[in-house]
Amino acid sequence: GYSSAASDVYKRQIEDCSFRILFINDGSRDSTLSMIQQMAEEDPKVSYISFSRNFGKESAMLAGLDYADGDAVIIMDADLQHPPELIPEMLRYWREGYEDVCAKRTDRKDEGYVKGKLTNLFYYLLQKSSRTEIQRNVGDFRLLDMRCVAALRLMRERERYTKGLFTWVGFKKKEIPFCLLYTSPSPRDTER
Repeated sequence: GYSSAASDVYKRQIEDCSFRILFINDGSRDSTLSMIQQMAEEDPKVSYISFSRNFGKESAMLAGLDYADGDAVIIMDADLQHPPELIPEMLRYWREGYEDVCAKRTDRKDEGYVKGKLTNLFYYLLQKSSRTEIQRNVGDFRLLDMRCVAALRLMRERERYTKGLFTWVGFKKKEIPFCLLYTSPSPRDTER
């Protein structure tokens, strides 16, 4: 099933180091939690945090950063929308000294004309209102050195814009170009 396929994908990508997989279940109403629980029972490297309801992606990422340990953290969507094939490249750049290795979207064709224009307007206005250079087309899919994680843990804002915080904390950054694999709606989107 999905759980063994996802686990196999992650294991294939991370062969040369020890790792743990920490899933954050943000109040999912589908079978996500039972799949994660099964993975955790079958693999001691898998653990999870399950929220009582959907608190949002920002809260889920903060929980993951708070509970993560090790030398680095990789943030990615568990639905494999973010290509795990980039993980070895992220690790390579991290070993070269980069402390924030992020995936940069090279293609936004899936968004349509209006959403594309609104995205560009958002980044334009955000950059105009910021003293810090904002990374464009860079999302949450990234490897963070634990020094970055430690800095982010100190920021306890209730209304977080983590993509801005990634930029604001500084550290040596490297962008890796990628194309989004697919954009099918999440079960949450179709349940509403």
